[in-house]
Amino acid sequence: MTLYAGLISGTSMDGVESVLLHVTPAGCRVHAALHLDYPAALGQRLRQVVADPASCDLDGYGELDAAVGEAFAECAARLLEGSGAAAGAVRAIGSHGQTVLHRPRATPRYTLQIGDPNIIAERLGIDVVADFRRRDLAAGGEAAPLLPAFHAAAFSAAGETRVVVNIGGIANITVLAADGKVSGFDTGPGNCLMDLWATEHLGRPYDDQGRMAASAAVDPSLLQRLLAEPYFRLTPPKSTGRELFHRAWLDERLAGRELSPAAVQSTLCELTATSIAQGILHLAAARPAEVLICGGGARNLELMRRIAARLPGTHVTSTAEHGIAPEQVEAAGFAWLAHAFLEGAAGNLVAVTGARGPRPLGALYKGRVTRL
Repeated sequence: MTLYAGLISGTSMDGVESVLLHVTPAGCRVHAALHLDYPAALGQRLRQVVADPASCDLDGYGELDAAVGEAFAECAARLLEGSGAAAGAVRAIGSHGQTVLHRPRATPRYTLQIGDPNIIAERLGIDVVADFRRRDLAAGGEAAPLLPAFHAAAFSAAGETRVVVNIGGIANITVLAADGKVSGFDTGPGNCLMDLWATEHLGRPYDDQGRMAASAAVDPSLLQRLLAEPYFRLTPPKSTGRELFHRAWLDERLAGRELSPAAVQSTLCELTATSIAQGILHLAAARPAEVLICGGGARNLELMRRIAARLPGTHVTSTAEHGIAPEQVEAAGFAWLAHAFLEGAAGNLVAVTGARGPRPLGALYKGRVTRL
């Protein structure tokens, strides 16, 4: 049995998701999974740095890189302990790290994920594959989304068009066409705007099952103003993050409007559902037979309902129906990308990222000495 571990902290920045993935030529299966919350101070600091990068100097960056590395190593250690798997049974760990900057349209272009992989390799004694995004960026790509190749391996069906929608802080789609072609891009905000609004008005970091959004009507004028964001009109390949969709962006569009908190939340939910549905209809040559939702957004029942309402005739469900729980898909994907790297296979898809060609994604940090 060949096992790979996958580690990621997404745009919600609430902690580390980890998966132990069994990979065979016939497919892959989740062997174990674990979520580990960040210490409260670390999560708060990360969110501050992403919202205001200038607040972090070089010392601050170094401290965060090491602290996130320690959190990832601890999560991996607990994953192995809980699963009963020995370190020697794990071929490699795929560690995405924590994105703190993603600037694919800057000059020069750059993306930055922290969480020192040396710490993980030293703590676990297992080879670590990390730094997945920068090679694609160097090759002219967006460096995001990176998981469509895994989505194709895990969820495609011959002769059937399916779409995988990952709804984390930012949402992205993967269209698995009936003819085998794969395409995708970041559609825009997933949970990030709804979560920050819930934190302020509900006192918790998310709108449980979308109840707040369901309690009020959408404000059409605000929705139109939100959808006027130029990002939505860019032609794929494209990617985005919290560097665009943040509180200041929302405040600018709320200026001069007197709306109830519930009406704003309902409209933010509508923004996510609409931008996802529009993205699917833009890419898919035929209406998909099935849409599979993963990420935290799969737990927002109101959001799921609204996506389904915009795609009549399409079965909208979670990836759990196809064997991988929604919260496990991203970590499983980076375990799979570690496998691809060690097998010498490309990790990116040119049709998705826009890179100049297929590229190996990642860098290897050896966990153990094999020859003295």
